[in-house]
Amino acid sequence: MRTRIIRIGNSQGIRIPMPLLEQTGLCDEVELVVRDDCLIIRPFTKPRAGWAEAFREMARRGDDALLDDAASSLSSWEEQEWQW
Repeated sequence: MRTRIIRIGNSQGIRIPMPLLEQTGLCDEVELVVRDDCLIIRPFTKPRAGWAEAFREMARRGDDALLDDAASSLSSWEEQEWQW
């Protein structure tokens, strides 16, 4: 599909046809990336999106236990001199 670059105020832009928007899921906010000589437009996703649900699922399965022992690596200085 072909389109033209148009002037929008002091910037330039393109009109994206509705069928392309529907196929890609692009809506309000997008991320623009330049890779080699290509401009990539992809849906914007917030960092850590979905983490809360993933953590809830881990807790439900019991996969959220700490793997490290509790502060077993304290030095004698840390145990005797340091004030917590």
